[in-house]
Amino acid sequence: MRESARTIALNLLFSVEFDDAYANLLLPKLLTASKLDDRDTGLAQELSFGTLRWQLFYDRVIEECAKRYADEIDLKALIVLRLGTHQILGMRIPAHAALDETVELAKQFVSRGAAGFVNGVLRRVSEKSRDQWLETVLDGLESNHERLAVEFSHPIWVVRALEQALKLDGRESELKDLLLADNIAPLVSLVALPGLARKSDFEDLPIGPASPIGAQLDSGDPNNLKAFREGRVRVQDQGSQLAALALVEASPIKSDEKWLDLCAGPGGKAALLAAEAKIHGAKLVCNEVSEHRAKLVRQALSVVDTGVKVTVQDGREFGDTHSGQFDRILLDAPCTGLGALRRRPEARWRKQQSDVAELSSLQEQLLKSAWECLSPGGVLAYVTCSPHLAETNAIVDWANKKLEGMKLVNANEVLSGINENLALNAHRKTAQLWPHLHQTDAMFIALMTKSVG
Repeated sequence: MRESARTIALNLLFSVEFDDAYANLLLPKLLTASKLDDRDTGLAQELSFGTLRWQLFYDRVIEECAKRYADEIDLKALIVLRLGTHQILGMRIPAHAALDETVELAKQFVSRGAAGFVNGVLRRVSEKSRDQWLETVLDGLESNHERLAVEFSHPIWVVRALEQALKLDGRESELKDLLLADNIAPLVSLVALPGLARKSDFEDLPIGPASPIGAQLDSGDPNNLKAFREGRVRVQDQGSQLAALALVEASPIKSDEKWLDLCAGPGGKAALLAAEAKIHGAKLVCNEVSEHRAKLVRQALSVVDTGVKVTVQDGREFGDTHSGQFDRILLDAPCTGLGALRRRPEARWRKQQSDVAELSSLQEQLLKSAWECLSPGGVLAYVTCSPHLAETNAIVDWANKKLEGMKLVNANEVLSGINENLALNAHRKTAQLWPHLHQTDAMFIALMTKSVG
């Protein structure tokens, strides 16, 4: 039987919940196998990603209608209910059609008994508008953080963390804008690899808005672009582009430099660095902790064809064997990923506040190793796709105390040299990008140089 957009969405939601699948990686595979047309492809993506984004809000609505807590409902039935609720409250699908289709899914994927339950709950969901349900579920919540968590469907600890990060930039009043931006599907972001692609490869697409070598695709499939099919243009967030470009532009490039991408997987920034290295006559080494991720890096690098060396080693130990060998180092450190919630909607539900301390420790160890690899006078870019202060400024504060000869290069000045129109905080040396402000992921960029002698 030919799969529909709804069955694909439900299969994806089940895989995310039960198999820890990544929605942004699994969906393209499911869509390729299904051979849906463009209209149904878009429907499947909105059904699945929208359901994941608004999960907390929908669970509160379902609890009101089911008269029981979400964790008391069979998990498969709950996922079906979330999918149905998103169609009723979050999409322009007639309630009767959403209800009928979702009940059929419950019969097929859960049980006939569950279908009756789903039918009853969704009928009650359809009795009120989204705004009316929002008023209902927020009623009685006294904490502003809890109200924002439910209204914008973020864990409350994430709401607090984002507010604290915004406060450092004097932007705490923009918290609602940021939370809303996390729930709006981003445009497909493209990068033209320097030396390989031309502006004309973007055809009629506008350049930017954040990266001078980036563009955004309003609609359609990037495979329709010849340069994309050939690998000269890639999909990459413009914040990631700026992070790699900042390392390249942080200081004048000397002849025969050696560059390192210490945690290079899956390879997007590595490909951009490799293209830049080829232009400037530098040699790039990319490292990953596992062979699987190293393979992804090699695939990403294949179009550049520069003979980049890809190694497989624990990044925490890399400094022991490569002391002082590199002039420029990118450390795109493993993090909570709170800066990419608009692209990875399930990530907000997977990370816990307790994960931050463990990740911060890993970030410190990786930074210490990377610093050992850096030659005197060299530049290191410490990058995270998270604005959480424990993963960003706290790590820089630690580095300032623990890493001998460390001095910060003003990352905001470097980024302003790349794009003078970026709205950046001139009162700090580390850079924090924001989805609602820069149309990028919330990338953090710190540039460090090692003093000579």
